[in-house]
Amino acid sequence: MKKSVCFILGIFFICSIIGCCKTFKPVEKTINPTLPKEAEKSNIKIEAIPNLQDDFIRGMDASSVLVEEKSGVTYYNFNGEVQDVFMTLTEAGVNYIRLRFWNDPYDENGMGYGGGNNDLETTIELGKRATKYGMKVCVDFHYSDFWADPKRQHSPKAWEGMNIEEKSKALYQFTKESLESLLKAGVDVSMVQIGNEINNGMSGETLFKNVASLLSSGSEAVREVSKKYHKEIKIAVHYTNIERKGSMSKYASQLEKFNIDYDIFAISYYPFWHGTMENMISVVKSLKEDFGKDVVIAETSYCYTSKDGDGAGNSIKGTTDLVKGYPASIQGQATIIRDVCAAANEAGALGVFYWEGTWIPVGKATTNNAPIWEKYGSGWASSYASDYDPEDAGLYYGGCSWDNQALFDFEGYPLESLNTFKWLKYGTK
Repeated sequence: MKKSVCFILGIFFICSIIGCCKTFKPVEKTINPTLPKEAEKSNIKIEAIPNLQDDFIRGMDASSVLVEEKSGVTYYNFNGEVQDVFMTLTEAGVNYIRLRFWNDPYDENGMGYGGGNNDLETTIELGKRATKYGMKVCVDFHYSDFWADPKRQHSPKAWEGMNIEEKSKALYQFTKESLESLLKAGVDVSMVQIGNEINNGMSGETLFKNVASLLSSGSEAVREVSKKYHKEIKIAVHYTNIERKGSMSKYASQLEKFNIDYDIFAISYYPFWHGTMENMISVVKSLKEDFGKDVVIAETSYCYTSKDGDGAGNSIKGTTDLVKGYPASIQGQATIIRDVCAAANEAGALGVFYWEGTWIPVGKATTNNAPIWEKYGSGWASSYASDYDPEDAGLYYGGCSWDNQALFDFEGYPLESLNTFKWLKYGTK
């Protein structure tokens, strides 16, 4: 009798454990394109990178797509047909989508701060579409309610007034619950950034020991969810301003000192801001050799025109601020994408993410587009962000400053430079 009871209880215990182990089930893929096997004909010239591996990250940040579409933007394919922009991206060789993620980008009346209004719901919807077309997803937790970068690292409203122990627990819970929601929805999350360009702090914290506490909490949450869902998810820590000599090694040393558990050192590299490609190669090699970490270029871009598509002005004008040898043209844009990828590959980086190649104008440059930006959040910031970010968004809210660096023209048609991603290995003829 006792043996039978023990046997039954044992079986029940094993079944309970099995029931608690979840397995990630991705959204069913609609397309999984193959890369070219030889040089293809094109109107632009791309020099081959013969030793490029097929799994080299040819990534794209596409965080603004949903609000663009809500604002009336239509995206087309290379045949001039209306098509899901994610399908166009994967057909062009993009294999990874990066999505920024804010905690609560809305004011007390539910009005969005803009810049994509990238909350959990938005991230899930965009992530599912990327997964559907065969692309992996990198989730970029800003751990803020709006933009986080070296200029500002505001704490989410819900965490204001917390001490570091409370904030670390809140960050852990937010990361865990959000990541589980994404995986349950079938989003193929394969990389997570715990913070965005955290050179000067994170979530309102500036002392590195406090930042380290936050990073450790985020990392712990990712590892737990990864194990629970039997899903490999790489953890990235993200910095910028690599042109400042020795700064990346300093940050990597701090991460090592505080035993931060991460896989990838992510860096932003905009050639017009962050120095030469030779320096970028040196920085990547140093991080790999001295700290034993993989490296990824988390952000890069370049302009194809000096025109302004929405009347809001551009971050890069495309005139006196160009990189020598790279004109503001489709060919110039394609060439610099190719050259950044070649340099990253030479240095041993995992790959490159192009920043916001889908962020194009809503309306015309000659019209008042402010009502659309305000309603749908398709400008870089709305007036509703003023209270949260008074020193930046509160002063300069408006449209998109990146439209001349997109990989689609002002009407939503893909530029030939978008195909650079699929032409990297064999080039064009």
